[in-house]
Amino acid sequence: MFSLVPFRKRGLSRQRDFWDMDSIFDSFFNDAMFPVYFAPSGQMKVDIKENEKEYILEAEIPGAKRDEINLEIDESRLTISVDRNEEINEEQDNYIRKERRTCSMSRSFAVENILPEKATAKFENGVLTIVLPKKDATVSKYRRIEIQ
Repeated sequence: MFSLVPFRKRGLSRQRDFWDMDSIFDSFFNDAMFPVYFAPSGQMKVDIKENEKEYILEAEIPGAKRDEINLEIDESRLTISVDRNEEINEEQDNYIRKERRTCSMSRSFAVENILPEKATAKFENGVLTIVLPKKDATVSKYRRIEIQ
């Protein structure tokens, strides 16, 4: 259903295998030398739950507004994207402060055996919740062909 790579917490107590290439690249790019370029702040965290009837995705998008979020289901791909434009204009006695910031992030998931026309979404307190109902699993594609 979903093509995901599990998230592993990194800590000081974790022993590293010298031949573990993931560990070597993680330690290199998460080094204090590259904090600005590889900080995880630009990535939305998504939890996926499954029950008998549906898949439930919960994406953390703090500070975003409902109209800045775009959801699309295209055949077998669900895409969550956010485009934020923030501008601060502050004028006081003897100074003027103007700041602008733009942020764009996107996550895509491979989805199968869902009913896209019945999908629902809710955005509340910085958490986007998407419910993707599953297709009826009792419908079988198996068919016996009679030989004449």
